[in-house]
Amino acid sequence: MLGMAAAVLFAIAFLINATELTTNAVFSSGNIMLLGLAALALHVAGIGSNRVRRR
Repeated sequence: MLGMAAAVLFAIAFLINATELTTNAVFSSGNIMLLGLAALALHVAGIGSNRVRRR
């Protein structure tokens, strides 16, 4: 789930950067890309996955 959220955040950051849209400092393409990287890192770490591992 976090992997899909990261993909959406990367797409939004790309669109902001490609269209050279002027936004305030909070919604700049760099900040949205960093949020996508954080979501991707959590996805790779296994947080937010639906699988429950039991021994």
